[in-house]
Amino acid sequence: MSFMSAHVLDSVHGCPAQGIDVTLLTGEGQELGTATTNEDGRVTELGPETLESGHYRIIFATEPYFAGRELETFYPFVSVDFSVRQEQGHYHVPLLLSPFAYSTYRGS
Repeated sequence: MSFMSAHVLDSVHGCPAQGIDVTLLTGEGQELGTATTNEDGRVTELGPETLESGHYRIIFATEPYFAGRELETFYPFVSVDFSVRQEQGHYHVPLLLSPFAYSTYRGS
């Protein structure tokens, strides 16, 4: 099982955001994994089984998602920087998304 997972919800349409490319990077920019959200808007496996304690970044490629719905967006991508403590186990990053706003938090 991957140390990271993600979930994207389209708050305009009230549904999961399927087809968004998600990339996990180290704080220095090294790519650790990529995946695409499924029909439930989820990425269940993103990157390795473990991560060292430190800083990481997850990038959601949102522009193609909105372009496919013929919507303009202010955010071509959403980049979330966060800290990992290896001993805390699994990390989940949900994203609530609209063309002109987003919100994220540490999920479970």
